[in-house]
Amino acid sequence: MAWQPEEEPLRQLAQCLRDSLSGHDQNARNNAGIMLKSATSSPDIDKYLAYVFSNSQPPPAVNMDAGGYFQARAAAAVMLKNDVKTTYKTMPESTKEYIRSIILIGLQDPSSQIRGYAGNVITEIVRQGGIMGWPQVLSELLNMVSNASGSVSIQAQEGGMSALLKICEDSRKALDKQYQGEKPLNFIFPKLLELTTSPQPRVRADALASINIFVPEKPQAVMANIDALLLQLFQLASDPSEDVRKHVCRAFVHIADIAPQKIVPHMEGLVDYMVTQQRSDDNAELALDAAEFWLCVGEDEKMREHLGPYLPKIIPVLLSSMVYSEDEILRLEGEEEDYEVDDREQDMKPTFASSKAGRLTTKATDLDASGLHGDVEPSAERIDDDLSDGEIDEFDDDDDEFSDPEEQWNLRKCSAAALDVLASVFHEAVFQATLPYLTDNLNHQDWPNRESAVLALGAIADGCMGVVEPHLPMLTPYLITLLQDPKPVVRQITCWSLGRYSGWAADLDPAGKRQFFEPVMEGILKKMLDTNKKVQEAAASAFANLEERASTELKDYCAVIVRQFVQCFAMYKDRNMFILYDCVQTLAEHVGPALAREDLVSILMPALLQRWNKVSDQSREMFPLLECLSYVATALGAMFSQYAGGIFARCVKIIHRNLEEGVFAVENPGFEAPDKDFLVTSLDLLSAIIQALPPQDSAQLVAGTSSFFQLLAVCMGDANNDVRQSAYALLGDCAIYVFEQLQPCLPTILEILIAQLEVTQLQHEGDETLYSVINNACWSVGEISMRQKEGMQPYVERLLGKMGTILFDEKVPESLNENAAIALGRLGLGCAQQLAVHLAQIAPAFLRAIKKVMWTDEKLHALTGFMQIMLANPGAMEQSLLEFFSEMARAKSKIVQSPVGRPFGETFQKVIQQYKSMISNFDAFLGGLPADQQANLRELYSV
Repeated sequence: MAWQPEEEPLRQLAQCLRDSLSGHDQNARNNAGIMLKSATSSPDIDKYLAYVFSNSQPPPAVNMDAGGYFQARAAAAVMLKNDVKTTYKTMPESTKEYIRSIILIGLQDPSSQIRGYAGNVITEIVRQGGIMGWPQVLSELLNMVSNASGSVSIQAQEGGMSALLKICEDSRKALDKQYQGEKPLNFIFPKLLELTTSPQPRVRADALASINIFVPEKPQAVMANIDALLLQLFQLASDPSEDVRKHVCRAFVHIADIAPQKIVPHMEGLVDYMVTQQRSDDNAELALDAAEFWLCVGEDEKMREHLGPYLPKIIPVLLSSMVYSEDEILRLEGEEEDYEVDDREQDMKPTFASSKAGRLTTKATDLDASGLHGDVEPSAERIDDDLSDGEIDEFDDDDDEFSDPEEQWNLRKCSAAALDVLASVFHEAVFQATLPYLTDNLNHQDWPNRESAVLALGAIADGCMGVVEPHLPMLTPYLITLLQDPKPVVRQITCWSLGRYSGWAADLDPAGKRQFFEPVMEGILKKMLDTNKKVQEAAASAFANLEERASTELKDYCAVIVRQFVQCFAMYKDRNMFILYDCVQTLAEHVGPALAREDLVSILMPALLQRWNKVSDQSREMFPLLECLSYVATALGAMFSQYAGGIFARCVKIIHRNLEEGVFAVENPGFEAPDKDFLVTSLDLLSAIIQALPPQDSAQLVAGTSSFFQLLAVCMGDANNDVRQSAYALLGDCAIYVFEQLQPCLPTILEILIAQLEVTQLQHEGDETLYSVINNACWSVGEISMRQKEGMQPYVERLLGKMGTILFDEKVPESLNENAAIALGRLGLGCAQQLAVHLAQIAPAFLRAIKKVMWTDEKLHALTGFMQIMLANPGAMEQSLLEFFSEMARAKSKIVQSPVGRPFGETFQKVIQQYKSMISNFDAFLGGLPADQQANLRELYSV
């Protein structure tokens, strides 16, 4: 007999559940909360909750009106879902069976809210128990939705489909795994396709939404049914439901992404369709999903050219979608002066430290400063899924209450981004299609039209620069006047647009700079002190963009720029400080020593230090501030010395504190671990200071910090790759600049370092950032070897084993091979005898890697060490000798004749003499080289 509740506990529970949602009796709510908490210890509590929730009418034992009982059911559903989430794996099997047997009834409830709750519980059961924990649920839901028996209500069909959609969202990967030789998705996907023909619009929409979850991943089930899916999409394209058409647009975008060859033959019809859907003025979501088609296709090299014939249709709809909607205009009408208003905590964006690039690696390009592409992925389905089976990210819906509409991905941003992409592909054609709009709207009396025209002009800047350029002498002065527009939002977009064209102005001759660049720079700088905070932010972002584009051209303007920055430090609230730090560090990066003037340093550093003293060690503002100070220290060099002591000491303190808190968090799982970016940015600033200061000043700072190298050693062994990467960068800098202080700690540090030189970890962990760690570790070995020389002998065999593995591994990045070769060569400076016995084995891989390294001091050091190894065992080079001479012939004369080149050249003369004595006809041997290399060899080294 099925389980039945006892009447009295049921009555009490229903009463408590209802009272827990009481909006007018605080005491009743508090007491109910206490009672419910104690009820969780009852072995049958979850059965009771499922019973209450699944019964649409109050049981006889529950004396309650319909409204009160509805509250009890809602509370039961939430409590049951939370219990399933936290204790399902340990629930008695009988409880699991009872919940599973009764919960589907909730999907048939007349109330959509109750149906939604039932779907949440079902999804949580599948999430916690896995697909095989309740395999029949998929069939039961599909049968309910398809109404195979003809007896299921419309509400039940919609409830079942909603639950199925939730399961697909939560268990995307699990559904595509094999269980007993079968993948559930291979069974589900064709059924979902069938459900898109349902007579119920809600079912059709949710079935398509479920399909769209899987398409981007290209599973076997999708690829096997893609033609059928396309056929069905064309059938649904004219569906009366806008919600269905929204998912149709989304599906076309996904297919364009995974199978462009399927889209190209239908391009003309799809263009017409997407244009029509994007004109859906009353449905912004539908219009946005259509607009994303242009972005997707425009970014795909295989498809973008096929849009060319349709630009006259596409561009106008993009332009019209870039005008603020009536609702947005109403929202923006009230925005005026707010520069004195403090930022709310929720206004602050999280800022993450950028990890220190590995030595000899390519620096990643910065993101487009326009913000057109935003930080928000356009579609929910595109969230990267690195979660385990049945796991799902938890999003706090309350955040939407505080989010800035200007920062959300929307139709306007998507259209502008698409225009940007199309301009970069079609150039003049896009400009010609945009020109009439610009002519009509740039000087429009209505600010929304002016604003959208300036947005359009900025969007085409990069792609259409060549054709816009002749118009810029006329447009630029006009844009500068718009910086005084009464509407903050117009001033805001004008800053951004001017920033996009600042590269043109910076490249003009001196007269052109005076006429255009200086007014542009001055205009943006002034707007950095606007009375509206969003205009300040846009101006600061635009100025950072200008700094990137103008680069060293700003050297002559440092005084006016720094004075403006100092005023901004005095005026800005917390949020805009973040972008101000970016402005300061970008200036320091591009003008370098030009910033190291007493008059500039005396006003810039106090402004930075005032903020430095205000920000707490635990504030996330520390990340951009530490990073900014790293660039400033590098630019100021010796002039940073007077400020370095306190900053250096605080960085060490931050590292010490965060390492301690990290250990505490490991030992106490309930304690939140500190953000690793505190360690990364502090280590990077210490590196910058040690490099920037005169060696005696750096040595004094390190010597005055007793725990410095102990803390560095702990960071070198940290579990986080970004921390280790920065730690090894700091270690290498210490070897260069403060070796005397480092040397006593080398036994401990080298043991940690050698353990890290392990590329086999990469095969197991699959984390690409580990390459950067090993890269910096290799570089550090080389720098230490340069100075420790014979002192490296106790470690040479283990280092050779680790670096040899890297050199012979063709799967690792070239930069890592190169760094390993440089380190191995430098190791030869003091350990030639120990390495010489392995020369025949290491020479081919060493030469193959060193050949790709540019001719720098590091390469000279490495080759000098390698030649010492050769001299210790000259016969081992028999197979590689000609290749060695070939590489030596490629050297640059300027490098060879430099001070570093002297020991290099002297060592090479010894090598030549050695092989002349061993090879009877040495000239004939060198004749095996190409003629130009022979000539270079003789000229460079007087051979």
